[in-house]
Amino acid sequence: MNIKITSKDVEATEAIKAYVEKKVERLVKYFGDEFDITVTIKSQKNEQIAEIFLNAGNKYKAVTAHKDLYAAIDKDIDILEGQIRKTKTKKEKMNRDDSLSNVEITFSKDENIVENEVIKTLYYEVRPMSIEDAILKLNEKNQNIFYTFINIDTNKVNVLFKLKDSNNYGIVEPEM
Repeated sequence: MNIKITSKDVEATEAIKAYVEKKVERLVKYFGDEFDITVTIKSQKNEQIAEIFLNAGNKYKAVTAHKDLYAAIDKDIDILEGQIRKTKTKKEKMNRDDSLSNVEITFSKDENIVENEVIKTLYYEVRPMSIEDAILKLNEKNQNIFYTFINIDTNKVNVLFKLKDSNNYGIVEPEM
């Protein structure tokens, strides 16, 4: 880690240098010691301006003006940390997306293919209700194409299903 501190219209005291070094230590967790920092402090009117440039492969910059130079430095470090986290998150997301898009799935015809077998079972509660209530239940979820219920008029298990015209319904009822 290389830290370069320059000043314009303000003296860079040892206390300021020590403070900058202490705050820059927060960035070590992101890059180790593999980065360069350039800090420029200056004064304009009633405000102290701290500019921090970070070069660690990617370049980051934060500029803050405040009445207190130490507060400006703190704010710059916070800004840099946010930029670094955002960049790292983007890289991780791109790596994750790339790894999934590069996966090629192939199926061999030699594998044992299961046919004419029940491969999925769904369990649900069958409740007594009127046909009108069953239609409402069926329409609650658009992806459902049928609904099983106990018809309160006949006390038999019925299956209500949507017809291909999507406007009408059909009912399957046992003959017994």
